[in-house]
Amino acid sequence: MKIRKFICKGGLIGLLVLSSMAGFGQRIEIRKLPSPNLIFQLGNRQLWDALTSRAQNKQNRENTKPKPGRPNIIFVLTDDHRWDALGVMGNKIIKTPNLDALAGRGILFKKAYVTTSICCVSRASLLSGQYMSRHKINDFKTCFSKKALDKTYPALLKKAGYKIGFIGKFGIDSNRQPDSLFDYWACGRAEQPPYLVVNKSGKTIHNTDSVGKDIKQFLYQFAGQQEPFCLSVSFKAPHESESEPPTFPFQERFAGLYENTNIPKPITADPQFWNSFPEFFRSDKNIARQRWKTFFSTEEKRQETVKNYYRLITGVDEAVGDMVAQLKQLQIDRNTIIIFMGDNGFSLGEHGLEGKWFGYEESIRVPLIISGAPLPRKMVGKKTDNIALNIDIASTILSFAGVGVPATIQGKDLMASLKSGATEREDFFYEHTFIGSPGLPKVEGVVSKKFKYMKYIEHNYEEFYNTKRDTRETTNLVGQKSANSKLDQFRKRYVVLKKAAR
Repeated sequence: MKIRKFICKGGLIGLLVLSSMAGFGQRIEIRKLPSPNLIFQLGNRQLWDALTSRAQNKQNRENTKPKPGRPNIIFVLTDDHRWDALGVMGNKIIKTPNLDALAGRGILFKKAYVTTSICCVSRASLLSGQYMSRHKINDFKTCFSKKALDKTYPALLKKAGYKIGFIGKFGIDSNRQPDSLFDYWACGRAEQPPYLVVNKSGKTIHNTDSVGKDIKQFLYQFAGQQEPFCLSVSFKAPHESESEPPTFPFQERFAGLYENTNIPKPITADPQFWNSFPEFFRSDKNIARQRWKTFFSTEEKRQETVKNYYRLITGVDEAVGDMVAQLKQLQIDRNTIIIFMGDNGFSLGEHGLEGKWFGYEESIRVPLIISGAPLPRKMVGKKTDNIALNIDIASTILSFAGVGVPATIQGKDLMASLKSGATEREDFFYEHTFIGSPGLPKVEGVVSKKFKYMKYIEHNYEEFYNTKRDTRETTNLVGQKSANSKLDQFRKRYVVLKKAAR
């Protein structure tokens, strides 16, 4: 390396001129001199080009470096997805590697429930953070008022500067959807979207694959913008089709999955449990029994139904895996929270029933995962038995975004509930009053960590289970003297919680 001195009227500079590019790695600072007449020559033009190019590249990297701030949030919802239909929840048969991995990188809520197990009500509770008794959406023809919609988590996030999107099944009054609220909207007008749809290219595509494509489009459009985003994704799977007879139409590529697997028969699939119900419930007009006849009346039907149900969930798992891979590709995974939940559980023949609605664990308990790099390190891989509810999702999302939670919301911030010293939820109010007897007898009750009390309010019929000992709810304790004291406690608690839910 040679050092030459150039002297001119305006001043003196030392310019490093490299005889070769060897040693190019030293920091060189070029200063502007006060003299306008300064002229100098470079001993190596390539050096000048390299220096200016390197400086520009450094500046570009600084401009594109992710800036810390509010996280992106993705809420993924499955339809009729029961709590134990995940590998990470102990199911040794179902294949859900991507969801299992999501739980491994985050928090798994092992005791997550819905406060009403039917699509329209549960989805209204998810958006509003309210019990049905407060939001008053109890059928498929009622929508949010303008005032109520303004208090849902998407509207509050938009007001706070988030870009918001909704993909898939909205599930609340399909004729009056709030599409104008969202920056990205990809929902059909049908109350229940069909599983097979024809896209713009004339190709038939499965609903799960269609939702997956919309996720990709949204992320490419909104990733890397100055504003953070919140995307709500609602799969139809694994809900049964609305065809006659109904089916579970999975993607053809999963046809061979579970083919040679035997699905164990649950204890409560024994006819004695159906026969033990009172007459008002043990009716051919009971919708859950009608659907049981379609899907579970023979062992062959039961095997095929559960396998198809699992295949649909594996399809969702694949889509979630693709979404996570795209987040990494777009380099936004480090600032994105993913919440995964089911809107209802689902009875697969237990107690002689198919579907949801009633207060049994299969019906009201769902999977729930919160994952993502923004989580505190100590929360990664955590599994908790804290009771979590669908009404908690709105508060949790708003808290992640740093947005205030309005007093109208009844749910809790799930992250705050996991902090040391936080008060755990001991129980919650359950209600399902859609239709009524004989199709779907109305039921309300209290669910706690150890006991469950359910009351069929049209008939004053009660059920009381020790769910800690009797996890499959095989023995109704009503009428047993040893349970009277505890039963009275829950009757009183029911009155208190019912009033508080309004």
